[in-house]
Amino acid sequence: MKKNKASKAWIHEHINDAYVQRARVEGWRSRAAFKLTEIDDKFHLLRRGMTVVDLGSTPGSWSQVASKRIQPDGFLAALDILEMEPLHNVVFIQGDFREDDVLRRLETALEGRQVDLVLSDMAPNMSGIALADQAQVMHLAELTLEFSRHHLKSGGNLLVKVFQGFGFMEFRENIMTIFETMQVLKPAASRNRSAEIYLLARRKRRN
Repeated sequence: MKKNKASKAWIHEHINDAYVQRARVEGWRSRAAFKLTEIDDKFHLLRRGMTVVDLGSTPGSWSQVASKRIQPDGFLAALDILEMEPLHNVVFIQGDFREDDVLRRLETALEGRQVDLVLSDMAPNMSGIALADQAQVMHLAELTLEFSRHHLKSGGNLLVKVFQGFGFMEFRENIMTIFETMQVLKPAASRNRSAEIYLLARRKRRN
């Protein structure tokens, strides 16, 4: 009974959400588009001709925003464990980022390009067990950081979603060994009740 009430409340909130309505009107695949738009409008991460990787891309709203802002001449590779409807100027790879063969497919798609910006809105399927879920979130974040270490060019940037909790402070420290600066962001389109935050790491240090 409680689960049904919570589900109905979520549906009601979702339908009446201003960002959901605006996304529908403007043609974005989800309200998440406004999170990236707000961050990029402020920090100017996306520029024409860049090479960008979008991890956890489905349904594709971040890829929509990024692709529009790096074209013409830009290259965007998107990856998600779930299927994503095709987008113009986006190379999509379906697979689990935690698996080595999927990572190799992503590296092949890059065709030797060094990456200017890594975006990660990845989150695991939540079990409801707080410690286990947080461990999964931070594992994905660490894998994203490791990918950035190897594939971002010097001076490149990383925007990654995390949840505050176990492992968060250690992850921040790891970021600072690779990047010159880091900021904690909570875009307006991120629901207040959500524990998600975004870490913006800028100017990757030379290897």
